[in-house]
Amino acid sequence: MAMKTVWLIILVCCFFVVSQADQAFDVRHHLSTVTRYSVSKDVTQNLIEGSKVPSECTPIHLNLVARHGTRSPTKKRLRELESLAGRLKELVRDAEARNLPSDKVPGWLGKWVSPWKGKVKGGELIRQGEEELYQLGIRVRERFPTLFEEDYHPDVYTIRATQIPRASASAVAFGMGLFSEKGDLGPGLNRAFAVTSENRASDTKLRFFECCQNYKSYRKAKEPAVDKLKEPVLNKITASVAKRHGLSFTKQDVSSLWFLCKQEASLLNVTNQSCELFTPSEVALLEWADDLEVFILKGYGNSLNYKMGVPLLEDVLHSMEEAIKAREDNLPPGSYEKARLRFAHAETIVPFSCLLGLFLDASEFEKIQKEKPLELPPQPPKTRDFKGSTMAPFGGNNMLVLYSCPAASSPKYFVQVLHNEHPIAVPGCDGKDFCPLEDFKAKVVTPHLKHAFNNLCNANLDDPKQNHPSGKLSFWSWLLGSSQKTEL
Repeated sequence: MAMKTVWLIILVCCFFVVSQADQAFDVRHHLSTVTRYSVSKDVTQNLIEGSKVPSECTPIHLNLVARHGTRSPTKKRLRELESLAGRLKELVRDAEARNLPSDKVPGWLGKWVSPWKGKVKGGELIRQGEEELYQLGIRVRERFPTLFEEDYHPDVYTIRATQIPRASASAVAFGMGLFSEKGDLGPGLNRAFAVTSENRASDTKLRFFECCQNYKSYRKAKEPAVDKLKEPVLNKITASVAKRHGLSFTKQDVSSLWFLCKQEASLLNVTNQSCELFTPSEVALLEWADDLEVFILKGYGNSLNYKMGVPLLEDVLHSMEEAIKAREDNLPPGSYEKARLRFAHAETIVPFSCLLGLFLDASEFEKIQKEKPLELPPQPPKTRDFKGSTMAPFGGNNMLVLYSCPAASSPKYFVQVLHNEHPIAVPGCDGKDFCPLEDFKAKVVTPHLKHAFNNLCNANLDDPKQNHPSGKLSFWSWLLGSSQKTEL
């Protein structure tokens, strides 16, 4: 009898622990690149205690590379959600015809109507996205007051965005925060400022992924293989969800419902409808599948993914060198650039983060310097550093701050790297966020400069005479040619 009591207590305790874990689980932290900035910003993954910047060192230039803020679903996805509404009604009618117990079918399912019903255009920055970038602008100014104390001039505070409206709208929202109370317009004392864009067909700094023909060919060829890698996860979860609710869900249904969950949770803060169809462990797997796609098609899965972003890295370095030259030439304030602020996309921020070696340990960083592919992110419940939710959430950003230290010190110039406004470990800076500019150039930038953009992107990479990354095809040769199947 005593033994039975002990076992009963153990079972109750286990149930309590699991229940508490489920209650603590917040799906909004697991939405890959659809994650809101406010949710992701203070996640401690790979963040470190910031270096103590000497008080006598002053910031003299800031580079910002930011993703646009939270946006609405794109036109194609709006159509998918319209189709989903009809499909859900069909599934409920089928359940009723089979006299399925009502408690198995979620009450909202048959009555669901897309919140975007009737909307014919999509992809625009929404109000939450405007607020994200507006507040970011205010925080950047407050954090670096000496950089933003001068009167606005477009050559002093350069703001660039891609030609995609949500990126330029994000730049405007950021600028309104950055320059708030700096002008005479309206009750907010705003001021006008310029946002410049380059033609999307030739924007090799912010839309290199669209200008790089070899990357476009690579991505088109590999997308089916990525879908194949994700398929076992979707099949497993489809079977579980269908069994749990007694509904004839297909793999496409589950894929659309997961997309709906991400949109509801991120854009509408609704987590008690489509997201509740999935258990926490299923959400973790679906998030991993999304991250796997980001890793292979945008991140460390292939060196071309990030090497094509070298024009952006060169632009960052050039802006720092120009700031140093202006300082050493004793140019008067207001005559040289103090900040270069860029607004683009996940396809920009992910490769740029890879060029910096973020979210890697020292051995992995050494591999990418040699253009060798990395292992795929491990499947849950194993932990991983590569996560879309922290690397490129809506509004995600990298800041590189150039500091000048007293003439007596050696070295004189330092770079600090901030990811989503927090210090982050940079392997090329010996795992610190703050290191001498010369070390940053030698260990982070220079190894990537072996290949010109045109050679990478427009040359025939199958021609052995062409100068191209030696490791470009090794990852996919392993993935598609290996006799061993990837564990999912």
